[in-house]
Amino acid sequence: MNLRQLEIFRAVMRCQTTMGAATALSMSQPAVSNALKQMESQIGFLLFDRINNRLFPTEAARMIYEDSEPLFAMHAALETRVRDLRDDKVARLRILSTPPLGHGVIAQTLVRFAAANPKVRVGFDVRHLDEVIEGVETGAADLGFGLALGDTPSLKVQALHAGAMVCVCREDHPLAREEVVTPDLLRGRSFVGLEGETRMGQSVRTAFETSGVPYEASVMVRYCGTACVLAAAGLGAAVVDAFSPASSGQAGLVVRPFAPRVPCVASAFWSGLRRPPVAAGRFLDALRVTLSVTVPHLVGQGG
Repeated sequence: MNLRQLEIFRAVMRCQTTMGAATALSMSQPAVSNALKQMESQIGFLLFDRINNRLFPTEAARMIYEDSEPLFAMHAALETRVRDLRDDKVARLRILSTPPLGHGVIAQTLVRFAAANPKVRVGFDVRHLDEVIEGVETGAADLGFGLALGDTPSLKVQALHAGAMVCVCREDHPLAREEVVTPDLLRGRSFVGLEGETRMGQSVRTAFETSGVPYEASVMVRYCGTACVLAAAGLGAAVVDAFSPASSGQAGLVVRPFAPRVPCVASAFWSGLRRPPVAAGRFLDALRVTLSVTVPHLVGQGG
């Protein structure tokens, strides 16, 4: 199966009809149908069940579609890079970030960076950490930003802030009167937990286990920003990263240090196989300035 065949197959998967795929690829419908039949003949199994002149992808087709996504992401990134090299007029910087940083210090830095670097075209998106890592690894992004990164040997990583998780609750919550919140103080109370599949969720669970307190959340969420929204709505307390209370935009939230200390490092990272653009270094310098102003106002970030 060559790249052109994969392109046709993916178009059929997206459009769900050979006619739609033909239109998207500027091909004739018979040419698309023949290409599909040739692919199925080459690989030795059906990609689509044909029922009443409609195509229904098989489980094998869905797996091939998902597995081919990184290949086409790399191809799109290469095409973008070639266009930039051909134009040779403006620099380009592509940034991906997780929500806690992307909706806060990264967005603040982008405002100043864009004003100081008008000839740099910036692409920016906020995604889940695994998607940010994949985007940087495949070349779809030049810089990635995230919290609690973990072991990533394919990336070059630079720590920006070695912080800690904090507890958030409403002003009228009993824990708002505490100077430091512990798992024992959360025992038996309604609180919003982070899913165990996330790195921060795993770390908070470990803190509860170390303290001998069952991790019994009322609601489980993936993102710290979501936990802040629910805490502000009155669903209970939540243990989140230090950046999310501000970036979530929720008024009336009280932030308290959480003990035992749960480390949460904010990092910048880029591919170990590609040299980042010069503009990436300038953006990191601008971000450090933002952090130097922001971090001193974050609760519970000392030693």
